[in-house]
Amino acid sequence: MRLPRTPSGWTIAVFGLLAFLLGVLGLVSPGTLLGMLGFEVIENRAPGDYTLVYMAASSMAAVNMGVYYMLAAAVDFRPFFLWTVPFRLVTFTVFTTLVVTGAAPAKFFGVGLWEGVGALITGAALWWERNRVPAGRAA
Repeated sequence: MRLPRTPSGWTIAVFGLLAFLLGVLGLVSPGTLLGMLGFEVIENRAPGDYTLVYMAASSMAAVNMGVYYMLAAAVDFRPFFLWTVPFRLVTFTVFTTLVVTGAAPAKFFGVGLWEGVGALITGAALWWERNRVPAGRAA
């Protein structure tokens, strides 16, 4: 796989790698990931409790998403980079709202923060790349 060629590509690649690794962690050790997110880890689940199935599904989605992001960074698919910014800001808003309303534990805010800060960093990198003066040209 090719390394990213731009700062915005690096932001996407790093996010993708982290999503991939956390997705693998959720598949291998869902309790560990639940604990990291601030959710109670229950050893003996009641019949009809599909928490672990949901963890497997969302972790697999994170693995896939991580691969998509890394592939997009490898080929410098800049339209994809731009598309991620508003959608990650929506994710930040939804996850933060879950914490503020008490539907999710406070530690879960870290996921929202990760999305929001990552979106802003990618957006800033894209803005910088678009507005920078090419080498060799006077300002």
